[in-house]
Amino acid sequence: MREVLYETGIVLGVVLLYLLMTGLYRKLKWAILVPVLTCSILIIGLLMSTRATYGEFMRGGRWLQYGLGPAVVALAYPMYKELDALLKEWRAVLAGTIVGIVAGMISGIGLALWAGYPRQLIVSLLPKSITTPVAMEISSSLGGNASITSALVMIAGLTGVILGPMIFKCFRITNDNGQGIGFGAASHALGTSKAAEFGPAVVSTSTVALTFSAVFGSVLAPLVAWLFL
Repeated sequence: MREVLYETGIVLGVVLLYLLMTGLYRKLKWAILVPVLTCSILIIGLLMSTRATYGEFMRGGRWLQYGLGPAVVALAYPMYKELDALLKEWRAVLAGTIVGIVAGMISGIGLALWAGYPRQLIVSLLPKSITTPVAMEISSSLGGNASITSALVMIAGLTGVILGPMIFKCFRITNDNGQGIGFGAASHALGTSKAAEFGPAVVSTSTVALTFSAVFGSVLAPLVAWLFL
């Protein structure tokens, strides 16, 4: 009974914190206050201050983690609603996603090589713009560190969520498909969650780009690593 109350308390606490941070974000509209970032910082700070371990937190947090799969699957609904429009623009979406994933890989490798990073770190950086489970598998298969990859994927996602709208405004990118491809191909699931603020057409394109990035990234990552490393 005590264990059930402990796990329930963690779940309710995280959900309440997320709702509070979402309310703050919607009120102030500051990009730096996206709930994923603020909640992560606050939870990390709480764990450090109480000296609680990650394992203790995940005794309740695992129930939230189980909901990740259904949440990703639910992204198919807005994609279904915009299916006709997507089919009309499938060439642009496909080409844009491939260009996006290749550009993300090559630019990351180029900067890492220029900085003189070791091969394992470079390989861990390679799939940073692909959704976490796939990125970790790619990294491990190529000799990278899956834990580092997971952190880099989170950083890439948050960067896209925070800077994406600014980049769209700076370069006057107003097309729904262009914005959706940018979020999905560069910032995976976190970007797709941000795309929901731009409307159903953007989030549906972002979902497609997210899926294509995982598929093509799995094929292209070994090839890019072989060519440049």
